[in-house]
Amino acid sequence: MKTGFSAEKYIEEQSKYILERINQGNSERLYLEFGGKLVHDKHAMRVLPGFDENAKIKLLHKMKEQAEIIICIYAGDIVSNKTRHDFGITYDLEVLRLIDTFRKYDLSINSVVVTRYEEAPAVDMFISKLNRRGIKTYKHRFTKGYPTDVDTIVSDEGYGANPYIEVSKPLVVVTGPGGGSGKLATSLSQLYHDYRRGLKVRYAKFETFPIWNLPLKHPVNIAYEAATADLKDVNMIDSFHLDAYGEMTVNYNRDIEVFPVVKRIIEKITGDKSEYNSPTDMGVNRAGFAIIDDNICRQAAKQEILRRYLIAECDFKKGKIDESSLERVKLLAEEVGVSISDRKVVEAAREYAEKKRQSCNKYENIVVMALELPSGEIITGRSSRRMVAAGAVVLNAIKRLACQEDPLLLISPEVLETAQGLKTQTLGYDRTSLNLEEILLALAISTTKNPEAAKAANMLKLLHGCKAHCTAILSDRDESTLKALGIDATCDPEYMTTNLYSN
Repeated sequence: MKTGFSAEKYIEEQSKYILERINQGNSERLYLEFGGKLVHDKHAMRVLPGFDENAKIKLLHKMKEQAEIIICIYAGDIVSNKTRHDFGITYDLEVLRLIDTFRKYDLSINSVVVTRYEEAPAVDMFISKLNRRGIKTYKHRFTKGYPTDVDTIVSDEGYGANPYIEVSKPLVVVTGPGGGSGKLATSLSQLYHDYRRGLKVRYAKFETFPIWNLPLKHPVNIAYEAATADLKDVNMIDSFHLDAYGEMTVNYNRDIEVFPVVKRIIEKITGDKSEYNSPTDMGVNRAGFAIIDDNICRQAAKQEILRRYLIAECDFKKGKIDESSLERVKLLAEEVGVSISDRKVVEAAREYAEKKRQSCNKYENIVVMALELPSGEIITGRSSRRMVAAGAVVLNAIKRLACQEDPLLLISPEVLETAQGLKTQTLGYDRTSLNLEEILLALAISTTKNPEAAKAANMLKLLHGCKAHCTAILSDRDESTLKALGIDATCDPEYMTTNLYSN
């Protein structure tokens, strides 16, 4: 794949800039609010080819002696079982996953803060679970007076009502499983308490998108709008920055709208004029300086916008988003001039499915998946009584990469029949077709006796980053396995069957 972004330059530039912020103004501590994804930032990896999805946590790992982490989660997200789309897990489980990931990078976990806390069985159970595992937790209730009554906010009734989070390092990273987790309120609450204790501390924000020093209508910034269409985020020119410096920079509506309040709160806490004249001033993002080929990033971002549109169509079909969110992504795709034909695997999958339907009536409900190899060649696979389309296309793709003939059987019929028998007769499943994960397990078993299967299995790692498309909505299990393989899969907004529960 072509590279348009330098991960090395980014980490170097970003770590240097954060250290400068920590050391500025003779402050004793910097609270750094981390927006977006701190780990596994696959959106950034797709729109900035060359971006390391774990670049931000690697950056913090370099600064581990100076940093500790506070994780925020909004109580309402626990009650509603809000889900992180890219991993398919709820926000409370995402907090646990984040803790495990931070520990792998030897980063210090200070605590978990449940923000806007209200008593609820699910919330209290989550707190108990953390406490029993030795994770310190805090409860922050809704801030009285927010957002208009600054005198109440910055008082014992407002931030003063929150328990102080005991911190010790010069860099405190405040993060969460997603937007609306209460990171800003937690950071400002800590500022209030530290100033009450006579400490001079500061606040800054790390938000990768939109990239402030790219044009407003740059595809990379529009891709951010497509990714947050359900949140109704809109990129805007930072008018505060333009007024203060005469320089055009980009931010998004929520940060621009809340800036006057945040500025007044910080000035009330510190008793001094704010060091920040704009939301852009608050940021420490240096991603724009690591773009080494703008055209490659533009094309990648356009593909991401198209991908988001296909995902939005399926989410609308599933009832996950409303029609206005779908229309928003569709308009953004039209704005950058992309259409379905620009994602080659879509037409390839649809054409092959139509061809099979015309030639064989018994496959009226046939499902086809197409995958684009790194060489640009398109490989297809169809569903059958043996396996789902995702399993077929992955087997066909690795055979092609291993330069094996198509008729070659990587998995013997006996192994497939045994697996199907276990699935239906022992485990009681209705469907006989093996899903992708089951096919990969059967392939792994086959490698012990079949050298050709072993040769093909070694090609699986080459599928990372490949695009794929299915003519029907993928099952959760297949979607999860494709993500684990690193395959960027989309699908048509059609269910495989008319059954309600199985879909």
